Amino acid sequence: MDKVIKDVGDIQSRLLDHRPIINAETRYFVREFEEKRGHRESRLLDNLYKSVTETNEQRQNSSSEEIKQHLADVIARLGAANHVAQRIQQRELEGQQSKQLQENMEHLKEQWAEFLKEQQRLKEEVDEEHAKAVGGISAKYNEMKKDLDKLDI
Repeated sequence: MDKVIKDVGDIQSRLLDHRPIINAETRYFVREFEEKRGHRESRLLDNLYKSVTETNEQRQNSSSEEIKQHLADVIARLGAANHVAQRIQQRELEGQQSKQLQENMEHLKEQWAEFLKEQQRLKEEVDEEHAKAVGGISAKYNEMKKDLDKLDI
């Protein structure tokens, strides 16, 4: 019975225990890629990494130069657009000021016309008072002249 148990244990270990096979495959893999190939893949990967890094740096440098050029162009265009916008805003402001100035001038002309009408009315009143005063004084002097003429006779 001991032999049967031992045989069953051997069969079970061969069928179900895969550690020895995995260990052998791992050793084969390590020997194949590290020992036989002499780190060829790692050197190829290092070279590939270096070339990718150099390409990235060159591309970044050229990209940054292109970006700087485009930014300079954009800044110049924005400056020109800003200048045009300021000119348009200035023209609108001048237009508003000229409209306001014209309105003020019209208002002043109306006030001047009213002032002249008032002065004309006052002149007529003064002329009437003057005519009345001259008439009154003339009548008084005529009466005095008549009185003098009566006395001279």
